[in-house]
Amino acid sequence: MRRVMRCVALLWAVLLPVSPATLSAPVARADTPDPAPPPPAKAQQIPVGPVPAIGRAWPVGSRPVVLRGWEPPATVYGPGHRGVDLGAPPGAPVRAVAAGRVSFAGRVAGRGVVSVELAGTGLRTTYEPVSPSVQKGADVRSGEVVGTVEATGSHCPGTCVHWGLLRGETYLDPLALLPPWLLQRGPSRLLPVLRVPLPA
Repeated sequence: MRRVMRCVALLWAVLLPVSPATLSAPVARADTPDPAPPPPAKAQQIPVGPVPAIGRAWPVGSRPVVLRGWEPPATVYGPGHRGVDLGAPPGAPVRAVAAGRVSFAGRVAGRGVVSVELAGTGLRTTYEPVSPSVQKGADVRSGEVVGTVEATGSHCPGTCVHWGLLRGETYLDPLALLPPWLLQRGPSRLLPVLRVPLPA
């Protein structure tokens, strides 16, 4: 009887690790080649080169005062200014400079931040301190309001918007997004219209 019990225990020990799925799995033959491995996942290509001037609106106002310009750091963690500070009053609307998709809208270190990935460029703009009026994943058009300037959280003497631009982890000058006509545009002037009949 003891011998029978030992045989049953040994049989259970052999059969227990074998599952029905294992039993039904096809047995590989030595002459069958291994299936081809799946193709590697495509890495996201980040376009390189100059910044395209695709901006169609300033983030705040029509021609805001640039309180501090872009000062690229000499090293990754070196001193510098990784963006542009634009003077703006609290509550002023903050607009997307170009079309894209919101990749972040929330708070970072107590400040409101909105980030927009610009369509087809590999570029990302950031605006802070901003109270977001959009959510992550939202598609925005050029000039569309993405939030309002917060009264606190600014590193400027008054209130301002820190506008940044990145390609991957590299900071770039956000003013490069704006075409010359937008950077240099002065106030509009009405000119006289000569030799045109008045409407009836």
